[in-house]
Amino acid sequence: MSCHHDKTMILLLLLSLVSVCIPFEFPKFQMPTFPSSNGGSNFGSSTALQPGDTVAVVGASGNVGKLVALRLSDTYNVNGIVRDASSVNSFFEGRDNIQLYESDILKEDADDSLRPALQDANAIVICTGTTAFPTKAWSRNEDKEVTQDVWGALVESKFNIREAISKLDKLGLNTPYNVDTLGNELILRAWNSYAQKPKKRAILLSSIGVQRRAQMPFPILNTCGVLDAKAAAEADLIETAAENKYSYTIVRPGQLFGGPYDNNYYLGTLFQLDKDAATQDVEFGVGDELLGDTLRSTLAEVTAQLCENDCGRDMDFAVVNVKGSTPSVEELQTRLQSLSTE
Repeated sequence: MSCHHDKTMILLLLLSLVSVCIPFEFPKFQMPTFPSSNGGSNFGSSTALQPGDTVAVVGASGNVGKLVALRLSDTYNVNGIVRDASSVNSFFEGRDNIQLYESDILKEDADDSLRPALQDANAIVICTGTTAFPTKAWSRNEDKEVTQDVWGALVESKFNIREAISKLDKLGLNTPYNVDTLGNELILRAWNSYAQKPKKRAILLSSIGVQRRAQMPFPILNTCGVLDAKAAAEADLIETAAENKYSYTIVRPGQLFGGPYDNNYYLGTLFQLDKDAATQDVEFGVGDELLGDTLRSTLAEVTAQLCENDCGRDMDFAVVNVKGSTPSVEELQTRLQSLSTE
């Protein structure tokens, strides 16, 4: 990471402390194995996903998305939506039921490019996202520094963060507003328009802190509006699901850690927080009340269990890893099922 980039991040953090009370407007990875059980999956309901149904995974080349796609392919056909299929082809080698479709949701032709991936999808899992602060992940091709753009926007706005981020939004960068708010709205609209099969459920991977944006430490995380953008995406999903008569689930993980480490723009991968061995147990909480970090592999397994056991419908919950050993699949299922009764 360059010296200029470090200074930009430090400046934004310092400015965030000043504005904390001001509301922001707008190489092959082996999945960890959960101990198996003899319990069957719930495939009885006509609205439940059935083995062989198709699930579209948006952001299937990201560190979380690729694990979600890989795990879901144990049971379903997966349409992975990525910007560059060549970056992830080797990861899915041997999984013939994973088909990759290229689409850039910030391009003008995104609507049309999403059609082939979504038209036969019975469900959709949205794994897209960007960094909370400006990094290379904000650039359009993710290999260009955005330091110059950020400094230019800060100077033009006289170091007003809200105005500076708005300028970066208008430049078409991968900002939280463009990716999490506008991008997710586009994805849902496209699925609603193009799906030719029954739409059964939509799952959005969001973040803890969305409902606590005014409580420390989340105002700092929200300096550039990432939690505001995710809150808008959550609200849009709930409204859209009701209008189109399919169920939704919002999953809120903490800071992500654990492999794969193919993307080093994120804090969890920059510091390689390998506390995996001692932090394998899983805690759930309805709403947004938990604090902690979440293994990417845990998030992928939880997403698959939601689909395979037809649970967690029309609700939002947080998931973090805590000290302890990996729960059995049966125990994980029980905990997920109990969320609906809390």
